[in-house]
Amino acid sequence: MSLVRLPHVFSLFRPRPSFRSFHSAPSRLIAQTFPLRAVAAPAVGSYRPKDGEHVLNSPSELARKISAKVLPKLPRPDVKKVVVVGSGGLSIGQAGEFDYSGSQAMKALREEGVDAVLINPNIATWQTSHQLASEVYFLPITVDYVAYVLEKERPDGILLTFGGQSALNVGIELDRMGVLERLGIKVLGTPIRTLEVSEDRDLFVKALKEIDIPVAQSTAVSSVNAALEAAEQIGYPVILRSAFTLGGLGSGFANNPDELRDLSAKSLSLSPQVLIERSMKGWKELEYEVVRDGADNTIICCNMENFDPLGTHTGDSIVVAPSQTLPDDEYHMLRSAALKVIRHLGVVGECNIQYALNPTSREYCVIEVNARCRSSTFSALASKATGYPLAYTAAKIALGHTLPELPNAVTKTTTACFEPSLDYIVTKIPKWDLAKFSSQVDRAIGSSMKSVGEVMAIGRTFEESLQKAIRQVDPRWKGFEVYVEPADLDEALRKPTDMRLFVIAYAMYNKKYTVDKIHDLTKIDKWFLYKIDNIVQTHNALKASGSIESIDHELMLRAKRMGFSDFQIADLVSSNEDAVRAYRKSMSITPFVKRIDTLAAEYPAHTNYLYTTYNASEHDVEFDEHGTMVLGSGVYRIGSSVEFDWCAVTCARKLRDMGKRTIMINYNPETVSTDFDEADRLYFEELGFERVMDIYELEQAQGVIVSVGGQLPQNIALRLKDTGVNVLGTDPKMIDTAEDRHKFSAVLDRIGVDQPEWTEVTTLDAAKAFALEVGYPVLIRPSYVLSGAAMNVVYEESALEYKLSAAASVSPLHPVVITKFIDNAQEIDVDAVAHNGKLLVHAVSEHVENAGVHSGDATLVLPPFSLSSEDMSRLKVIAEKVAAAFEISGPFNMQIIRKPPLSAGETAQLRVIECNLRASRSFPFVSKVLGHNFIDTATAAIMGQEVPQPVDIMVQKRDYISIKVAQFSWTRLGGADPFLGVEMASTGEVASFGKDIHEAYWASLQSTTGFKLPRAGSGVLLGGDIAKPEMVTTAKGLIDLGFKLYCSSPVVEEFLNNIPYVVAKRIFFPTKDKRKLREVFDDHEIQCVINLAKSRGTSATDEDYVARRNAVDFGLPLLNNARTAQLFVESLAKKIPTGGLRSYTEGRIPSEVRSWAEFVGMRA
Repeated sequence: MSLVRLPHVFSLFRPRPSFRSFHSAPSRLIAQTFPLRAVAAPAVGSYRPKDGEHVLNSPSELARKISAKVLPKLPRPDVKKVVVVGSGGLSIGQAGEFDYSGSQAMKALREEGVDAVLINPNIATWQTSHQLASEVYFLPITVDYVAYVLEKERPDGILLTFGGQSALNVGIELDRMGVLERLGIKVLGTPIRTLEVSEDRDLFVKALKEIDIPVAQSTAVSSVNAALEAAEQIGYPVILRSAFTLGGLGSGFANNPDELRDLSAKSLSLSPQVLIERSMKGWKELEYEVVRDGADNTIICCNMENFDPLGTHTGDSIVVAPSQTLPDDEYHMLRSAALKVIRHLGVVGECNIQYALNPTSREYCVIEVNARCRSSTFSALASKATGYPLAYTAAKIALGHTLPELPNAVTKTTTACFEPSLDYIVTKIPKWDLAKFSSQVDRAIGSSMKSVGEVMAIGRTFEESLQKAIRQVDPRWKGFEVYVEPADLDEALRKPTDMRLFVIAYAMYNKKYTVDKIHDLTKIDKWFLYKIDNIVQTHNALKASGSIESIDHELMLRAKRMGFSDFQIADLVSSNEDAVRAYRKSMSITPFVKRIDTLAAEYPAHTNYLYTTYNASEHDVEFDEHGTMVLGSGVYRIGSSVEFDWCAVTCARKLRDMGKRTIMINYNPETVSTDFDEADRLYFEELGFERVMDIYELEQAQGVIVSVGGQLPQNIALRLKDTGVNVLGTDPKMIDTAEDRHKFSAVLDRIGVDQPEWTEVTTLDAAKAFALEVGYPVLIRPSYVLSGAAMNVVYEESALEYKLSAAASVSPLHPVVITKFIDNAQEIDVDAVAHNGKLLVHAVSEHVENAGVHSGDATLVLPPFSLSSEDMSRLKVIAEKVAAAFEISGPFNMQIIRKPPLSAGETAQLRVIECNLRASRSFPFVSKVLGHNFIDTATAAIMGQEVPQPVDIMVQKRDYISIKVAQFSWTRLGGADPFLGVEMASTGEVASFGKDIHEAYWASLQSTTGFKLPRAGSGVLLGGDIAKPEMVTTAKGLIDLGFKLYCSSPVVEEFLNNIPYVVAKRIFFPTKDKRKLREVFDDHEIQCVINLAKSRGTSATDEDYVARRNAVDFGLPLLNNARTAQLFVESLAKKIPTGGLRSYTEGRIPSEVRSWAEFVGMRA
């Protein structure tokens, strides 16, 4: 380590005893210092570094001068333009954290005067805005497309560590191909060789053995037989890990050869190499986040401990920071090992190291090192948990800076060469959405990640932060209470699922299991279980009190310090939330606002990164700003993702441009909105009524914006208004009117806007009668839903009873709405902004798929490709009528069905099926494609300030098209049916531009993570509903292009072979033997599956289900909608003649490789 002897300045970091009751690493000296002597106060002067000098970040001119002489003079890379490779669409294992880390990196580049060229097709992200990047390419993160951009842009450098596994794999391959060397492009930060060593398991194990660091006994293999041989030598049980994959994809445990044979066959279809390791299930799992600069200064930024023992992927574990159960000697043992490993591997920047630690001895081993901005469990979580901006610092290091010369971004007065000290505790809980998928999906949690998002809660006790986090994951959960009652309790404790925490609650509350018994079954550390038992005892004391009046001051304060919400307390004493709130406030029990300052309050902090706690006695801030509150979107889940974070960040920035002070509330560590410098005050807090009211009252805020954070803020809007809060923008009463089917329908009838026939039923007989009256199919849905929860299309009476009961169970307080479903109709999205009921701007996007596919899963085209000018005018009139009727001030979104005319001379029917008086998930898409920021306009409308004049941007002719395609994570969700319906299933989205619909779709589809184009002349498995007209055109198109057609059904075989010039072969199709099916696919070179089934598979052996599921499991492209299959075949026909299936060729840059500004004609 390059240590420097410096005078008094480093005494800032002297350790002092921590006053907390839980374990933490204290602030630690990073450089050696002389003993502390009395020195004169430093004179602040104007000394600035000369060329090549590295100068300590210090207010003392003397310290700066001395450091300039002694700090190593590292050459800084001479770069003016740098390509940043993004991560693509949000998927399980690679989610929104890369928007945050990439944005931080580009912020660092901008400060250094370096032009950032970003390649990222995720149009919903903040980083794909021109505020950060000088050029943005919405193109696939593949070797070919990145190489074309490098050839076109000719940058000086490339950053590979801010785009997750996708960017890393691309960078390693580009280096292997010699593209980087040929174009003279420097890899900034961690060298390629280090990335290869950390990713290739065999090389990694050898490297660690060189420095005597224990690693799990393991063998890297590339075949099933080699895997079985390795396991025999190591001994069962074993864990199989895939190299070069995201979030443990393809990993798992095997207890015997049969299990290993199945697992390795699947994993080797996704990765060229797998690692067979000794299983250490039940050991503790810990992570250390390490930062190292080019001068070998190395610090531990954060250490974290998993609540769950080894065996559960860290992304699916509850994680606590800092570690709570490590004695100091074990903490330092692992810290020393981390520094040793990172130096030996040569990491420059940030890095994460994962350990397994035997709970009964000091035996440990390294599980994994990730020499990149790791998944949110690490990088974003560590940044938000400590206040240390890891990605920003890593980018600065990549540009040649060293830690001593970089400022601590939070305190602004100390250097970045320090180890954060925490006077609070952070708990991260994953968010799973497994209930949204078919009942075949496996709910077990293991070594392969399944969660779609995560929350982070800050408190001063584990109990407080745990209960906060539980409520953040799902607003329906009040805290640590019983929400599941498993039939076999011991088995449910032994084998974790997404509901394991509540299984523990059931064991403790209902079955009176002891801490010892639960520990024996789960191997969760007793420290955590005793803390949970504190919650249980407080719960019992509250319940025993019987009424709110019987709760004394001591018990109320204890409950609040344990993280109990007012609603939770009300439920236990048969009262209501408002009464508990009033009673609590009458006792003067209110939360205190504390600041995250990275140094445990040792030094003044200049940030407003805040949280609330009842475990304090004073506030850290003055409440004199009276800002405007923006409610964020909360946890990423299916139906609400990074697009709402873009809306929240854009809104906050616009408010600041207007001269307003801003207060952001959000609790999602993966977001840019929870970056402490995006708002004047950031509260890392719950978005429920209680906490929003606490903050509103403390801050005496000017108002609250509820329309840019998705559905979560909308749900409390009316209650906030009724409590006296100034809710800005559209009146919450109007929001409620739009959410309530009866009120909404009455408004549409009054203004003469058409809608499908509907009714509200409380009995099955009433539902049957309505369906007979309007004719099948019908759509059933509860009144209040998020992303189509429990919506179903029913084609016949026999399915109605089962479907209705499933839908009704979602919202028992609301009857079920049943609507006439219009088959074979187009669906249209209208995104718009109005002010005082007057339309300001609108966008019309057309779905490729017919109605019946949830708009969040649909393929959106903008500008529309088939709508006439008459249709466009009528759609605008509908938007104007709706804006006026609901007196909208702010954003809104409508879904409209278009039924084509049956005969010439008729006009198409346009019927409104849904209206949300808030920003929708397509707002970033339409803003970027049309070059008009809808949220800027919406913010002006909400505030009634700087409101622009109305403009019709849809009448402008454009020479480009953009297509938004959904990103699915089927590979993660074992057993789930990859079928598109009215229930949303996608985890993210991507979009690309092109000169026409085919070019745009070609690039967009390849932008989805893991999509591989089939080789020319390979086989395509075609199946599904032969009544669909696209079956004929798709088959003909594929044959004309030289592909071979296969099918599994005799009905499909007969149908296809009766089409002129089409030949299809029926193949042997084992539906129960996955390995045999894989062999069949390989024998016939099947590289693509097109399945146009009418409905979901009814069983696990349904041929269409097996075809879809195994396409996903084998890593093959799957087209499961007739309209998109048709578009794909048409796109193939256009791109194959121009070399579309050929790999990267020097000098041949495809026409779609143009920047966003080149397509749109401006930097929007």
